[in-house]
Amino acid sequence: MRKAVRFLLVSALVFLPAVSFAGDRFDGKWLTTLTCPAKGNTEGYTWRIPSVITAGNFRGEHGTAGEPGYLLIEGPIADNGSAKLSANGVVASRNYARGVFAHKGEEYNYDIKAQFEETTGTGTKSQGLGIVGRTCTFEFVKQ
Repeated sequence: MRKAVRFLLVSALVFLPAVSFAGDRFDGKWLTTLTCPAKGNTEGYTWRIPSVITAGNFRGEHGTAGEPGYLLIEGPIADNGSAKLSANGVVASRNYARGVFAHKGEEYNYDIKAQFEETTGTGTKSQGLGIVGRTCTFEFVKQ
């Protein structure tokens, strides 16, 4: 019985670093570039968002929480680099937001489908119903 316990303990210690490495391989500081092109009467814009990945969890913030122009992006990244991130924000100006109810100060949210590599990544904003949405893209670069 002691041999079995000793074997399991040694095996766990040998494989533990590999498991830890897989979840941390993207960890570090990143720069996220969000680009939303103009569409119809809605102006385009590009934001550069300082971001960080810690223990495989992405977090990026633009602006001041609760204020117009704020955006928080969060979510876990799978070991293969795929991610479904959540974006929650506050409309900065109706000039840059689509939709009848998009007024300055209104809250919004959407999902981002992303794929990370060792030092880069890409993503796209969900289209929702696709009726009034526009294609916004994300570029991630490890610093």
